[in-house]
Amino acid sequence: MTRRRSARNDGRMPSGPVARDTSLDLPPGPRRSEEVVLDVRGLVKAYDDTAVLRGIDLTVAEHEVVTLIGSSGSGKSTLLRCAGVLEPISDGQILLDGQDISDPRVDADGVRARFGVVFQAFNLFPHMTVLDNITLAPRVVHGVPAKEARQRAEALLDRVGLADKADAYPDRLSGGQQQRAAIARAIAVEPRVLLLDEITSALDPELVGEVLALVRELAGGGATILMATHEMGFAKQVADHVVFLDQGVVCEEGPPARVLGEPTQPRTQEFLRRVIDAGRL
Repeated sequence: MTRRRSARNDGRMPSGPVARDTSLDLPPGPRRSEEVVLDVRGLVKAYDDTAVLRGIDLTVAEHEVVTLIGSSGSGKSTLLRCAGVLEPISDGQILLDGQDISDPRVDADGVRARFGVVFQAFNLFPHMTVLDNITLAPRVVHGVPAKEARQRAEALLDRVGLADKADAYPDRLSGGQQQRAAIARAIAVEPRVLLLDEITSALDPELVGEVLALVRELAGGGATILMATHEMGFAKQVADHVVFLDQGVVCEEGPPARVLGEPTQPRTQEFLRRVIDAGRL
C-alpha cells in the first residue's frame, strides 16, 4: 500500500489543490494488517488565513501503531484533534473504516464515540471516583448496563495496576496513576482507534516508564494507535511507522529504524541531532 506525501508551501491557507512532492516518496513501513482503519487525505487545518496543517496524507492500518514526531508547533496535536473530529478541518478528507467522517453531515458525536482519546492533561472528572470516571462513557454514550460497565472497569483497573484505586478520587492519585486511569477510561469504550497526545509530557521523569509500559502492552495486544510523542526511544521500540511532521507537512516517514536511524531528509536529520544531543535517543 503506497503512502502519500504532503507538499510544503508558505504557511498560508492554500487557495487551490495542494501540490504533491513526489521526491519525498519512500517505501511504506511494515504493517500487521492490510485493512486501513484511519485514512487522512490532503488534510488542511487553518486558523484565519494561516494553515497549521498543509495537505497531510496519513494512513493507520488495523493493529498498527503510528507515532507522530516533530518539534513543538509542527502540527502533531492539531492532527490528532482533527483525526478524532474534535476540530473542524479546512480542507481534505478523513475516513474511518471507509466512511468520510469529515463530512459536516456526519453525526460528530457518534463518530467521536468510536475513538479513545488521551491528552497531555489527564482530564479526569475531579468530582468522580476513578471507577465512575471509567464507567461514565460506556453507560451514557454506549448504553452499557451499569453492572457490566462496572465489571469491565474493574477488569481494566486491574490491568493498568489500579485495582486498589477504584474508589479513590483523582486528586489522591499520582500523575502516573491519573494518566493510567485516563488510558483505562479511553479503552473502556473499546475504541476503533486510540489517539494519544504526548501523554507523558506532564509527568515527572520517574513516572514516564509506567505509562509507556501500559501503551507498550496495548500495542502488543493489537490496539490500533495513532500517537504524538517526544519519547524517541519508545517510538523506535514500539511503533510500526514513524511520521516526522515539520511546519504542518509530512517531511519524512517510514519504519522507525530507518526514520530514526538513517533519515534521508535534512530537516529530519537536524531534528534528530538535537534529540540525540539532548539525550533523548
